[in-house]
Amino acid sequence: MGWIRTLVQATSLALSLMTAAQAADAPASAPTGTKVVRYAFNAAETGFDPARISDIYSNQVLSHIFEAPLTYDYLARPAEVRPLTAAALPEHSADFTVWTVHLRPGIYFADDPAFKGQRRELTAADYAYAIKRYYDPRWKSPVYSEYREYHVLGLEELRQKALDTRRPFDYDAPVAGLQTPDRYTLRVTLGRPNPMFMLTMANTNSFGAVAREVVEAYGEDVDAHPVGTGPFRLAQWRRSSLIVLERNPGYRDDFYDAHPAADDAEGQALLARFKGRKLPMIDRLEFAIIEQPQPTWLSFLSKDFDLVITPLEYAPIAAPGGHLAPNLAKQGIQLERVLRSDHAYTYFNMNDPVVGGYTAEKIALRRAISLAYDNMAEINRVRRGLGIPAKTLLVPNTYGYDPQQNFGFSEYDPAKAKALLDLYGYVDKDGDGWRDLPDGKPLLLRYFTQSDETSRQFNELWGKYMKAVGLHMEFVPGQWPDQFKLAQAGSVQIWALGNTATSPDGSGFLHEAYGPEAGANNLPFFKLPAYDDLVRRIDQMPLSPERDVLITQAQRLLAVYMPIKPHVHRIRLYLSQPWLLGYRTHPFALDFGRFVDVDLQKKSAALH
Repeated sequence: MGWIRTLVQATSLALSLMTAAQAADAPASAPTGTKVVRYAFNAAETGFDPARISDIYSNQVLSHIFEAPLTYDYLARPAEVRPLTAAALPEHSADFTVWTVHLRPGIYFADDPAFKGQRRELTAADYAYAIKRYYDPRWKSPVYSEYREYHVLGLEELRQKALDTRRPFDYDAPVAGLQTPDRYTLRVTLGRPNPMFMLTMANTNSFGAVAREVVEAYGEDVDAHPVGTGPFRLAQWRRSSLIVLERNPGYRDDFYDAHPAADDAEGQALLARFKGRKLPMIDRLEFAIIEQPQPTWLSFLSKDFDLVITPLEYAPIAAPGGHLAPNLAKQGIQLERVLRSDHAYTYFNMNDPVVGGYTAEKIALRRAISLAYDNMAEINRVRRGLGIPAKTLLVPNTYGYDPQQNFGFSEYDPAKAKALLDLYGYVDKDGDGWRDLPDGKPLLLRYFTQSDETSRQFNELWGKYMKAVGLHMEFVPGQWPDQFKLAQAGSVQIWALGNTATSPDGSGFLHEAYGPEAGANNLPFFKLPAYDDLVRRIDQMPLSPERDVLITQAQRLLAVYMPIKPHVHRIRLYLSQPWLLGYRTHPFALDFGRFVDVDLQKKSAALH
């Protein structure tokens, strides 16, 4: 009878968590006829101010509220950029330094008290203002380092003036690199060529329109008052618990259209079903944060969620052998198996006195740690086969990614690891069973982690493989948002992260170790002039075989110095209830709520 007690306890836990996420005015009280989609996050958001966030969870929410000038065709594969608030794709100068985008008139922000009862039209000045906010020292934007490398003429000088004078950033000062020749035209002038800059205009986090009145009205609390031109607006937010978006009643007439490939049967079927439908088709989109896998799984089975990423622990139950389980198939549940354009990786703080540094013995330590850890064991034991080993830093579905390349990031060779450690003096000098530093001081590896069950499984794997080569690893648990802030400040020694592509340009992953972006994209704080020079050259080149050669050279340098150990490109199992219609994972876009529908009749029949 022990299994009954376990099931009751698990169900009780799931219900208690769902109760916390479904207060009297939240999901459970959705009126009849309201189309609601409920989605589970396994980690908390950090906020909803585009200038102050960079994590995927917050971005997932933002992409439904704010809009960039461009977006991605929902069904086209490979990905295709298309206009969103722009009237057409942007124009550019021959040298890719001047980019001009023309906006469509008649697009409005969602109503908000900041507009004092007036309907507020989107203008080019809103995009210019949003870009300036990344440079304002007040907001400490993680996007700033990205823009600094674009060299938008005049903005760095404006930022420096604010820092030097300790006065507020001057948003009204003229800036050569940001011009609005008329109400609907934005011209961005860069200090160096950037053939890929158009892709930045398709990313809400780096090019979402923000109204100045809203920021000035709410100040530091603006992340709780996101006001955009998108199809949804924030209706409720309980931090790290529940996020509720509702249909923006003032959203413009927007209709379903896409361009799937002729041989894409699924895409063609979706287009045939939804073409011409007014968007969005649902009334509400809700995100509940449930970090533990068991209540997430049980809540989906009890139909409390419409869409989930299958927790790793339950992947063999949901899709044995990669196919939807018969009991789920009978219920009409839908499975999408996706090789994501991402990687999970571990990084080493290059400023840390133990694992950081550029001398031979420090490089040897990081390389030995990498060699001692088995990526395939992680895939098979913890990830339940849901991944492929990462042999390069770049990720699937992006320019520059070559699955035939192998830079050794997934090489597992404990004998070689031991030999490296011995050669460079990392031996047990005090007889306690653990290797010490070459100078005889204790060698302690501190791995920052979370407290959920999946993280504990990763920790066990790391502890096992480090112990096998005599390395003592200690685990430091904490909440993800808190540890992210510590990572940005350079206060963690070793940490694991996932990074998901936001565009088809794979070279963006090279910025995970790009010196000028230390503390932002570059959390290892890696600084190597030869590497930085390669990244700068790559950023200024159009797609070409010559560019791919430089990408290869940059990855070879990372393989030598090992500030980052890529583990795996993840495979995700997306499960959706039979009444959720039209969902399809996009490799880069996150605003799926714009394109899905709910069959209320089918849902009612399933729930009663």
